[in-house]
Amino acid sequence: MKLRKVTAASAAALVLALTATACGSDDKDSSGSGSGDSKSITVGIKFDQPGIGQKTPQGYSGFDVDVAKYIAKELGYSEDQIEWKESKSADRETMLQRGDVEFIAASYSINDERQKKVDFAGPYLLAHQDVLIRSDDDSIKSPADLNSKKLCSVTGSTSAQNVKEKLAPKAQLQEYPTYSACLTGLQNKAIDALTTDDSILAGYASQDAFKGKFKLGGFKMTNENYGIGVKKGSDLKAKINTALEKMVSDGSWQKAVDANFGPAGYKNEPAPKIGNIVS
Repeated sequence: MKLRKVTAASAAALVLALTATACGSDDKDSSGSGSGDSKSITVGIKFDQPGIGQKTPQGYSGFDVDVAKYIAKELGYSEDQIEWKESKSADRETMLQRGDVEFIAASYSINDERQKKVDFAGPYLLAHQDVLIRSDDDSIKSPADLNSKKLCSVTGSTSAQNVKEKLAPKAQLQEYPTYSACLTGLQNKAIDALTTDDSILAGYASQDAFKGKFKLGGFKMTNENYGIGVKKGSDLKAKINTALEKMVSDGSWQKAVDANFGPAGYKNEPAPKIGNIVS
């Protein structure tokens, strides 16, 4: 009788083990190869940057979202197979190193320090540090005109510090917690200008609530090459570069630029040469 009980228990354990194995075979491919063999792909984007990457009640929108969808499609995934994860600026390298995401498209500027930790496909957009001002303000025609003006950016922004220290040392730096707060201050004339990448500024200015109220300075104070972040050594880099080249050549890239940045009068640079990493 004891033998029967042990045998039954063993059989039950075997069934459980086989069931777990069968379930495990449906899990997402953890190799990061992006082959399309798995049932989903995890992609990092910004959740709070209109025109770039934004989470809304209707879903996800923005230029980076459109780029990520195109890449995923070329890797063999449909839109409903994409799992979106918020990638805050300070978390991006860690998320890639831990394997939390397969790739990140989140206004991710390529620089030497980041390339020590992760790899980049692209670049897929050349942005520039710029300022956003009120449409009826003609007093700011160059970076030097920011001297004595109230300049806003988010707390700890290197963009604001760059203008204050190098381009307009007499600017009155106002640090707000969010870009949305800066925009409200700009609208209410509590501040005179908002500074960060022109692509981000164009996205905010394109929101329905702000259309026609702001304009870009067009100063091009720095070069910011946006890249798709992947884990160091990942073979996804080459695959994503191929997808980006196709996106540019078939017109989808320009279509995404026009749809997301056009309402703000953003004059984008031509698509950069894919695979030519310049930090």
